This record gives sequence, structure tokens and C-alpha cells, in this order.
Amino acid sequence: MTRLGVMMFLEFFLWGSWMVPMGKYLSSIFTGREDLGSIIGNAYGTGSLAAIVAPLFVGLVADRFLPGQVVLGVLHLVGAGLLYGVARASDPATFYWLLLASGLCYMPTLALVNSVSFDHLSEPRRQFPLVRVWGTIGWIAAGITVGSLLPRVLASGGLPGGIAELLQGDASGNDAGKTNLPFLLAAATSAILGVYSFTLPHCPPKAKGQPISVAKLLGLDAVSLLKSPSFAIFALASFLVCIPLAVYYAKANEYISDMGIQKMLGLGSETVMTFGQMSEIGFMLLMPLLLARFGVKTMLIGGMLAWVARYLLFAAGAGSAWMLVLAVVLHGICYDFFFVTGQLYTDHVAPRELRASAQGLIALLTYGAGMFVGNLAFPRVAEALTTEAGVFPWKPFWFTFAAAAAAVMVLFAIAFRDRVKLGSGDHA
Repeated sequence: MTRLGVMMFLEFFLWGSWMVPMGKYLSSIFTGREDLGSIIGNAYGTGSLAAIVAPLFVGLVADRFLPGQVVLGVLHLVGAGLLYGVARASDPATFYWLLLASGLCYMPTLALVNSVSFDHLSEPRRQFPLVRVWGTIGWIAAGITVGSLLPRVLASGGLPGGIAELLQGDASGNDAGKTNLPFLLAAATSAILGVYSFTLPHCPPKAKGQPISVAKLLGLDAVSLLKSPSFAIFALASFLVCIPLAVYYAKANEYISDMGIQKMLGLGSETVMTFGQMSEIGFMLLMPLLLARFGVKTMLIGGMLAWVARYLLFAAGAGSAWMLVLAVVLHGICYDFFFVTGQLYTDHVAPRELRASAQGLIALLTYGAGMFVGNLAFPRVAEALTTEAGVFPWKPFWFTFAAAAAAVMVLFAIAFRDRVKLGSGDHA
């Protein structure tokens, strides 16, 4: 479990180091451009687009041709080079295409680290949350590094000469999130994780040698799971609820920064955003007990309800530090109750030979299609709400996405009928 925990830590440290501050960085290097909003929206959409294209194909490779840890290592090593290219990009087109290419390498690994973990855990319901929590710790460490540690290094002039020469963006205020340092950090982390992946326990392809149909070549064999009404409803809800989720990743950091969280608490917005991951740790450790007590349906509904509450708090808390912080802290319930429960539920219902593909399918529907639609939608919602004087009304913006999450929650509560609690018999 320790080796899997290190894998999870690096996996999410890598992602967390650049994803949260990217909007500020793009605003820094492309400031004054009329299409800045589209540049930022398109950039955040690359991960979702990559998640649509890649996971099912990689699930096919990991299930049938190459060991999971080998696929993981190769993807992260290639991704390291691409992230370095992103850090050095100086025009929107180059930045976009390199970020998209790095996403095609990274997004499949979100399913692969789950598959590798499940392959070596004897009791996934009890053990997986203890492994996955290290991913949360990795994300927190990335946020603190970018939001607190790197600014101190910038202020002290302590960057090594080689890195200082690579610096891009606005470093005048010692805000590392406005520079390319997060991308350089992500590139280095990806290289380390790529090498480390080859040392992980062997994960042989479980369907090697089996006949391959056209559907299997396209990675669509996991789609057969949708014949189950309960899994189909779960998959649909996963897609729909990730539409309003996209706005949290793209706009929450900017929002709490604009609301003056630095002056209120004396902490950078990236550091405050890690409070959500800190809350994940507590809820992650409680997951085995909560799943056994309440079951999959109640846990999933609880996660959706937390989404609704989070956006309502954002809408009402423009001048209130405690409301803004509570909205961020609710991320622990939002993520653990929905995503982690969903990953465990998927592992429960999928046959052994399809588990990597099944995890890829859910990644496609959530991080892929759902968040891609969300990244297309929120700039249009923002444009529709902006007044003729150019004033952006945050309150109706957050209310819109609270209503969307509430609608998905109600539909799921009515339609989902599976009462599984994921007890000691984890696998169907």
C-alpha cells in the first residue's frame, strides 16, 4: 500500500500544481487580449477533451496488451516533455496544442492509477480510500507549494539560475501562480512519476489473448455495462453533474481571489483552495464506514447535495470569509462522496477483465464529456449575465450552476435503484 500511496501522491501533486493557478497565469501572459476569456476556457477544456479521447483506448491497452505500470510510466515520461513545452509557450495556439497533448498523456493515468491500485488490494472497499487519500495530500502539497512556498522563494530571489532563466509571466508581485513555475514543477513531477511507475507491482493485462472485436479495438467493450439500468443512471448522472463541476475548477480560485480572500485571511487563494483537499482527507478515511452504513445511493446523493450547497455559499458569500472557506471545504464531500464512491461502485459492477476499461469509461463521462460541456457552457453563461456596462454579476452566475446541480441530484434520487452498500464482498 505504501508504494501505491506514493504513486497517488505524485499523480495528484502533478495535476494540482498547475491546474488551479493556470487561469491567473494565462491572464498574466496574455493580459489585454480581447479573447482572454476564450483562451482560458479553451485551456481548461483541453483536459476534458483529452479525457473524452484517451481513457478507453488506454484501458484497452492496459487490459489486453501491456502491463498497467508500463503504460503509466510511458505516459508520464512523454507528458513531462510536453508540460515543459507548455511552460515555455509564448502564444495561445502553441500553449493550447501542447496542453492538449499533455492532457492526452495525463488523463488516461487517472483511470490507470485506480486500476493498478485495485489490482493489488485484497479489500478495495477498506483499503482503496487509504491509498487514494495520498492523492489528496499530494494536491494539498502542490497548492501550498505554489501558493505559499514558491512566492517566498521569488521574494527572496532564491531561484536557481537555470530556472530563473526559464521564468515567464508576472513575477513582480511574487505570486508564483502568475508565472510558469507551476508548469515547470509539474513537468519535473511527471518525469519522476514516470520513472517511479516502472518500479510498481506488476499489473499484467487481464484479457490478453482473448478475441478482439471492432468494439474492443475502439475500447467500447465497457459500454456493455450500460445495459444495467442502475449503472446507466449512475453513468448519466456522472456526466450531467460534472457540467456544473467544471466551473468550480475554472473559476473558484479567481472568485475567492477577487473577493479579497488574501486580505481577509492573509493567505493566497491557491493555499485557501487546498482547504477543500484537506477536508477530503477526513472524509476519505471515513469512507469505508460511511459506505457500509449508508450505501452507494445515499453517498452519491450526499455528494451532489454538497455541490448545490457549495455554489449557494459562493453566491451568498461575496464579502464573507467564513462562507467562502466553507464553500471550499465542502469539496471534500463533493469529491469523496461522488467520485471515490463512483470509482468503487464501478469496480464492484465491472467484470475483472473490464475493470480498467470501466474506470476509463467513467473518466470519459466525468473528466471528459461532462467537464468539456461545462467548460463550453460557463463562458456563455458568464457572457449572458454580464451587463452592458461590462459588470460581471457573480451571484446569479453561481445560482445558475447551483440550480443545475440540484436538478441532477433530484433526477438521480428518483431514478437510481441500486441499494448496494459495498460491504466485505466488494466484487459482484
